[in-house]
Amino acid sequence: MKGCGIPPFPQRTRKGWGTLLWVGEMGERMSYFDQVSEAAAFLRGRLGAMRPRLGIVLGSGLGAVAEAVSGAIVVPYGEIPHFPQSTVEGHSGRLVAGTLGGVTVAVMQGRVHFYEGYSPHEVTFPMRVLGALGIEAVVLTNAAGGIGEGLRVGQLVALSDHINLMGWNPLAGPNEPRFGYRPGAGLRFFDMTEAYSKRLRALAKEAAAEEGFALDEGVYLAVSGPSFETPAEIRAFRGMGATLVGMSTVPETIVARHMGLEVLGLSCVTNLAAGLGVAQLSHEEVFAAGRQVEQRLAGLLERLTPRIAAEMERAGQ
Repeated sequence: MKGCGIPPFPQRTRKGWGTLLWVGEMGERMSYFDQVSEAAAFLRGRLGAMRPRLGIVLGSGLGAVAEAVSGAIVVPYGEIPHFPQSTVEGHSGRLVAGTLGGVTVAVMQGRVHFYEGYSPHEVTFPMRVLGALGIEAVVLTNAAGGIGEGLRVGQLVALSDHINLMGWNPLAGPNEPRFGYRPGAGLRFFDMTEAYSKRLRALAKEAAAEEGFALDEGVYLAVSGPSFETPAEIRAFRGMGATLVGMSTVPETIVARHMGLEVLGLSCVTNLAAGLGVAQLSHEEVFAAGRQVEQRLAGLLERLTPRIAAEMERAGQ
């Protein structure tokens, strides 16, 4: 795929325990870890003295947060070595670094998905690069279908947990312990009891209240897509305890936690899931709903980012 050094379904070999090698388009052999490191080194060169402390990933139609970043340095994904390119409307495909709420951030304006034809390692490559840049925590946003009773289109929901029904895990294969950028991280078998940080959720609720709205919590269920779910599937998901459904976020969360990063997940309810509303589901509906709420999300994150940074500082991270 153009601009991405990792082919969609690359040939993999082993060279010693835990080292994953990729055969690129030109036949070169470079480990996945080295490709991540090369991409991070390129970005450090572009960002100069700027060192982001917080990463933010924006979902469909939620790009206004990037526009709120001051002193921005914009790097298109196509210029970053090995970086995958988004093919979905509403995902601009650029990294925006600067300050938000007085905190240095790296904002991914768009992500890639498994349903675009990318491999699990490609889907999570940008998150690996954010970790290599030295971020301490990440805010993952997404557009989601509402399953839970009382959810309404345009509502923001903080994720308390997730259910992975994608059929794959991005950590399958040899473990790479060098991705453990925090003490105790980088393990093959690691705890996911608190996939989404309780303390960051508490800070987000406080900031939302000051912005004039309540931030409820929900459980996000991830499917591979790209088709929307059937009404029978939605009934099954509700029985499993899911309140939101989408096609992203979970792989990034798993990889972030593997690296020892704290995660705050925020879903924008862009549609009621199949069988719960009268309108036929479409990506246009999702994108339009995201655009309606993106200013609220930008205001929330501008208020929230200094609190996250202060909490990380207080905790000694």
